[in-house]
Amino acid sequence: MTFTDTRTDPSARHASSWRGSLRLRLTAVFGLLFFVAAAAVLAGSVILVRNSMQYGLDVAFSYTHPPDADAGTKSVILESMRRNLLTKGGLTVLAVGALATSAGWLASGRLLRPLHQITSTAERIAGRTLHQRIDLDLPPGEVKRLADSFDQMLDRLDSAFAGQERFIANAAHELKTPLVINRTLVEVALNRPDVPSEMQQLGEQLLAVNARHERLIDALLTLARAEDALTDRHPLDLADLCTTVIEAAEPEASRQEVRMTRRFAAAPTVGDPILLEQLVRNLVENAVRHNRRGGHLEVTTRRGARWTQVEVTNTGPVISVHEIPVLFEPFRRLTDRVGSARGSGLGLSIVRAVAQAHDGDVAAVPRPGGGLTVCVTLPARQVSAPK
Repeated sequence: MTFTDTRTDPSARHASSWRGSLRLRLTAVFGLLFFVAAAAVLAGSVILVRNSMQYGLDVAFSYTHPPDADAGTKSVILESMRRNLLTKGGLTVLAVGALATSAGWLASGRLLRPLHQITSTAERIAGRTLHQRIDLDLPPGEVKRLADSFDQMLDRLDSAFAGQERFIANAAHELKTPLVINRTLVEVALNRPDVPSEMQQLGEQLLAVNARHERLIDALLTLARAEDALTDRHPLDLADLCTTVIEAAEPEASRQEVRMTRRFAAAPTVGDPILLEQLVRNLVENAVRHNRRGGHLEVTTRRGARWTQVEVTNTGPVISVHEIPVLFEPFRRLTDRVGSARGSGLGLSIVRAVAQAHDGDVAAVPRPGGGLTVCVTLPARQVSAPK
């Protein structure tokens, strides 16, 4: 099954930005107002000149001709004057209007330059770090107040995210340290030669529970890190990550009698190697753990013009379409998985968080006959052709 890239095409985004351009709208308003005003002035000029010429011709003809003797001549003169004035005046309006519209384009660009600076800074901050500020160098005014308010908001966000990072680090230490101590104490107790069999069985159960809690804390920390802004990006190939993960998952797959198939093509992208490896590991481990004995799973990597994909398909229980969103919610599992000690309910939540942190997305569809197909789409890294 092939998933298409649903992200907007760059040319479409460019055309859409032109349609919504404030500079283009201001220029259109400036030009329209000028042409309306110029047309009104030209129409008024035609009326005033016609009235003046009518009066002048009447006075001139009253001294040289009998009254109403040359009404046709005066009409021809007035009509010729009107056409001449409309033609030359209209050309003048068009020429000056084109210059005025060009001047409006330049003026609106200069007026909107501070907004472009604010936008570019916001885009850099959204993509990388919260440490940058706009620091707009303008006299006090509406745009200056907007930039200063944005900088103040960034200060508060920076402090909030810094506090969150400190909390995650402290939580990792405070939560994992007692678990490590408990595991060590239980292992030491079990290594004693005089341990009864009942105590040995209880110790093994405690170690299994302790290991599940450690995996849960690691998953929570990974989810929190994935939802934070990425600062560590490196070029990598999803096919290489899939190879590493599959080799690590082969022992468990052999125990479950799950046959694994690889269909790897180069899938270069840019991102955090640790998080992307965790993404692939979660997909493969879920496909193994929630498979049926004697089933199979298939891992595929592919590349398009602007995207790369990793797709994992596995056999397993029948899943309805309306149950798919539940799988991506933290701590939400299907009915047949609730109570299972094999997972924490965070696997696909972490996959979605990591994909979205890398400007990608994830989609899942039920497989006919049971099982699931999960496809992660990420931006492709452009690889230069060998010389």
